[in-house]
Amino acid sequence: MVSIQLNPQPIFRKYVHLYMNHKKALLVAIIISSVLSPFLSSAINVALPQISTELGMTASELSWVNMSFLLASAAFLVPLGKIADHLGRKKMFIAGNLVVLITSVACISVTDTIAFLALRFIQGIGSSMMFVTATAIITSAFPRESRGKYLGYNVTAVYLGLSAAPVLGGFFIQLFNWHSLFIISIVNSFIVVMLLLIYKGEDWKESRKQPFDYIGSIVYIVFMTLLMYGFSHITNFESQVMATIGAIGIVGFILYEYRIKYPVFDVKFFGSSRVFAFSNLAALINYAATFGVGFLLSLYLQYTRKLSPGETGAILMVQPVVMAITANISGRLSDKHESRILASLGMLFSALGIALLFFITKDTPFTYFYVALSVLGLGFGLFSTPNTHVVMNSVEPARFGMASASISTMRTSGQMISMGLAALFINWFIGAEKITTLNATLLVDIMKYVFGVFFVLSVWGIYLSWARGKSANVESV
Repeated sequence: MVSIQLNPQPIFRKYVHLYMNHKKALLVAIIISSVLSPFLSSAINVALPQISTELGMTASELSWVNMSFLLASAAFLVPLGKIADHLGRKKMFIAGNLVVLITSVACISVTDTIAFLALRFIQGIGSSMMFVTATAIITSAFPRESRGKYLGYNVTAVYLGLSAAPVLGGFFIQLFNWHSLFIISIVNSFIVVMLLLIYKGEDWKESRKQPFDYIGSIVYIVFMTLLMYGFSHITNFESQVMATIGAIGIVGFILYEYRIKYPVFDVKFFGSSRVFAFSNLAALINYAATFGVGFLLSLYLQYTRKLSPGETGAILMVQPVVMAITANISGRLSDKHESRILASLGMLFSALGIALLFFITKDTPFTYFYVALSVLGLGFGLFSTPNTHVVMNSVEPARFGMASASISTMRTSGQMISMGLAALFINWFIGAEKITTLNATLLVDIMKYVFGVFFVLSVWGIYLSWARGKSANVESV
């Protein structure tokens, strides 16, 4: 009798090789997408004077170039996170890239302020589809023991986008015009969609047999929109009413979600896990205290100090470059060391960076900006990856979509609050006028008030980051 022996190793290596190729395509797609959104958001700050001239925007309307985007993201993240759990996170990620691609094409030809802001709102919905799934996909696709490393890659990609935006964005704006930013967005989104079509691995779904909470989703979208829009115009009575109604509605949403069996947002878990809750709140405060810095400094450097878009970008890029370097290192450290210490130290440096920016005058040496922004970048890089690592490791896989939606909502809500505070003081000092050389010096006073509030928020964030307690990893198959 002839015995035949099969060696499974070549077959095994073949499939492992294919598996790793698919994983690489997936990771590269997420990283490219993670570069795109912050690139556009940051580069558009440098383009604001040019957009203002071409579309005839006032100082108040300029703040809505980013705020309309953030408003949509904050309002839709939680429902889209749950929908992604039902339909598949990969499908949602692809859909988000397609929405960004289509709206970028439309933005190139727009000539009206309202139409442009409406497109930015829709673009915010598309970006929220990517925000809410990117972290969940990485967490699902890679093992817990190396998760911090891959989350670090993703966060580093975000900061690379922020780093490249001021310089590359300023260069393209100066060489061509602000439309070139959306051409870059179109190319990037197309590449991401192609890479995701190459990936043939699983599409992660959870809660497939659970009914979808349509009532909770609609209530959340409506009242979060009212709250965020009202807050950004809080100086007038109508907006105060809207913000109040929005706040009451969000409280009602929380009470409703607590009572139903299959909520769109698991309020009970949020209340039962101190680590999860405080980590999310720390993220909210961190973004609220830092996001508006780039917006205000871009206006200050171009209007008050009369720098070109390229020169402005060269200064603003310092913060995200330091963030990118630090985030990658802190991601690896969070796999081995207590994330609470890293994140709290990051919040401390962020507070110090904001304190330095508070003392800016109309004649501050440019080297001072490099120092202040480096300290701020160091703080943000130390905080972000370890904090995200804590959030995602504090839940079981069935809640990855909810956890990703939660941390993304905190990020965009914090960014919206930050921009809302900036818009509040711009409305107070400049109002509906356009920013000119005559009122540009008022930007120094505006920054003092805003950065003062940011510093107080940062101190609160240090407490929340430390008071969360030690992290507890949760993992079930």
